[in-house]
Amino acid sequence: MAIQGSLREASLPDVIQLLFLGRRTGCLAVADRSSHASVFFEDGWVTHAAIVNRRDRLGDMLVKSGRVSPAHLDQAIAMQGQSHGQRLGAILVELGAITREELANVVHQQVEEAVYTLFTWTSGTFSFEPAVAPDPEVDRVRISPDALLLEGARRVDEWGVIEKKIPAFDLVFARDRAQESTADLEFTEAQRRLLPLVDGGRDVRALVDASGLTEYEACQALYGLLTAGLVHRTGTSAPPPTGRSPDLQIEEHRNLGIAFFRTGMLDEAEREFRRVAELRPSEGQAPFYLGLIAGRQQRWSDAASLFRRAADRAGPRPAILHNLGVALAQGGEPDQAEARLSDAASRAPNDPRVLLAWGLAALERGDAALAAVRLARARELSGDKTPPLWFWAAARAHAAGGDLESALAVAGEGKARWPTDAVLLNNHAVFLEASGDLAGAEAALQAALGESPSLPQISKNLGDICYRLGRFDDAWEAYQRAFRLSPDLGDDLHFKLGNLALKRGDPDAARGHWGRAVELNPRHQLARANLQTLGSNG
Repeated sequence: MAIQGSLREASLPDVIQLLFLGRRTGCLAVADRSSHASVFFEDGWVTHAAIVNRRDRLGDMLVKSGRVSPAHLDQAIAMQGQSHGQRLGAILVELGAITREELANVVHQQVEEAVYTLFTWTSGTFSFEPAVAPDPEVDRVRISPDALLLEGARRVDEWGVIEKKIPAFDLVFARDRAQESTADLEFTEAQRRLLPLVDGGRDVRALVDASGLTEYEACQALYGLLTAGLVHRTGTSAPPPTGRSPDLQIEEHRNLGIAFFRTGMLDEAEREFRRVAELRPSEGQAPFYLGLIAGRQQRWSDAASLFRRAADRAGPRPAILHNLGVALAQGGEPDQAEARLSDAASRAPNDPRVLLAWGLAALERGDAALAAVRLARARELSGDKTPPLWFWAAARAHAAGGDLESALAVAGEGKARWPTDAVLLNNHAVFLEASGDLAGAEAALQAALGESPSLPQISKNLGDICYRLGRFDDAWEAYQRAFRLSPDLGDDLHFKLGNLALKRGDPDAARGHWGRAVELNPRHQLARANLQTLGSNG
């Protein structure tokens, strides 16, 4: 099963833990701006990790640490080129330049440092492809993610403090020798290695390279020296900005923004389009893309405002009106959404995306018959390219109109066309359950859970079926999973968790869940009655 998403929505430690718990084998690719990294897993254990464009290759680390001489490394590289793929580490061991134990320690450190660095990435995208193995020429280890997660969490916290004084690797620092002469301090080994290299010319990156320390070790040592007043910032190694024309700058930022948006790097895309808007306030494309980004992040009010701004600057184009209508519908303004989508449909009557959104707007307003008409037209225009959302919406429209048989047929077709779409599998399960086929519904939900275990509604629906069948332990497990994913999923979840908690002999937990059910839905009479009964018996 492939897994992908944004680091804004799921942190890398959470993703790694998920892969470990699922005992996955494959490659996790991570991208942030111009940086790319790969972490390889075997049965959930980390076996290799590397970040592109970083000087953390094995040979460099061995030389920097003083374990291997540059001459030995050059000899090993030459031999590797003649050995048809023999690993560099194995050649160095054969040459006697390093022992197997020393090699294993350095490889272990190399992988750990790469993963710890990735833990500091808070934006970008990730994707996991199963059954992908690392290059056979790299040395591999076997590291439990539990140990990485524990140390990584500590380092992430400390990085947050360090970055306040060292926010970039192009900063240059100099020694304060007058302060050194009066200071009575005990230096760490990393500080003793680093301080002589701080010369007012090297930036942080050069200090890392020259010291042989890892980025974390060097920055931690430099932070201590800064705090003690022994070094101070003098400038940056970054080249001064060039005098580019505004048009060229706008074009560069726009192209970067579009590229970032297409690869799901929304924070980076937003930064680029905001820069376009600053350079040219009359720009219409910038607020349009900023609206798309806000929509992806479910900031519907912001999205609607940005699409209105785009319409003011670029005119009422169908694409802008379409997205404005969707944002208004998602933001709880169905009448305004209907008006904007109606305008978009009049300007683009043969655009299936507009017709689909228009049908969804009618469905949200409770007009199932009108929704069915619009969705039928969207299907006619889409043909073989009918998207998954259409099957979800059309099935719902039929069900809302009282035609469960047609709803089940459309949901089944959607499942057949898109067999790995967890939302459609869940949708199909809902109609199977409504038709009385609990076994079929449970099978569909299990398949959906396998495709997308992070969707809380799947676990909730699975719990409902187990609850109906009297399999209370299975129901408890499914409800607990839904609760962990979305604590405020709904009053019914808490009501049933309260019932099951009482069955399991935990009245305090039952009281807590029933209380939350009443908070979410003050008119939930059964939960309120249960609380009163438990209180009178307590």
